[in-house]
Amino acid sequence: MSLILELAYLYPKLLNIYGDRGNVLTLSFRCQARGINLNVTAISPNEDLQGKNFDIFFMGGGQDQQQVLVSNDLQMKKKELTDLIEDNVVFLAVCGGYQLLGKYYRAQDGSEIPGIDALDLYTIAGNKRMIGNVLCKEIESKNTIVGFENHSGKTYPGSSVKPFAKIIRGSGNNGEDGFEGIRYKNVFGTYLHGALLPKNPHLADKLIRLALERKGLKMPEVILNDELEELAHRKTINIF
Repeated sequence: MSLILELAYLYPKLLNIYGDRGNVLTLSFRCQARGINLNVTAISPNEDLQGKNFDIFFMGGGQDQQQVLVSNDLQMKKKELTDLIEDNVVFLAVCGGYQLLGKYYRAQDGSEIPGIDALDLYTIAGNKRMIGNVLCKEIESKNTIVGFENHSGKTYPGSSVKPFAKIIRGSGNNGEDGFEGIRYKNVFGTYLHGALLPKNPHLADKLIRLALERKGLKMPEVILNDELEELAHRKTINIF
């Protein structure tokens, strides 16, 4: 039986900084290596989402101007995306995309970019930029996660979401609570660019597995040669 997954790449022309597109390329490569057909569909502003057709969603990061444009469009897709998240769709959201799944981003002048309030979190602009390589440990699997952060926004998760990872080196959500990102159902929100998945192949495989399981399917038992991926992972760890 042919295995097929559908991925919605939200706003690729507006939200694609620090190599975020590499996350989609990694998912495509690792699916193909296992005989899984991953079809990628780009969703731009003013396009119908038709979200029930998709198994995985990805949204990257962007500058404030791009986030305003995306926020305006997301308001029209708010209910559909929220319903999908509650129905355990797999969703990876990085930096600006992560912030926009929450309640709002509040700038230093007090103005707000509204999110879709699908996740119990909010973000406020900080006075200090949090930038550099990050080393953390995923709460669920205890696997090390590496990436690169560059944000001044400080995200504060509420009680209904769990942290994705525990910070070992770096700032993470806000530079205060010692955590990086969030996990809610099958949503992974994170500040880690780099891109995240090429240097953390175990996380890429987890997203694929969760998407298959949601469809009642099993991940093919294929062992991939991750020599280069693990080298990139270890090299980032050795920076510290």
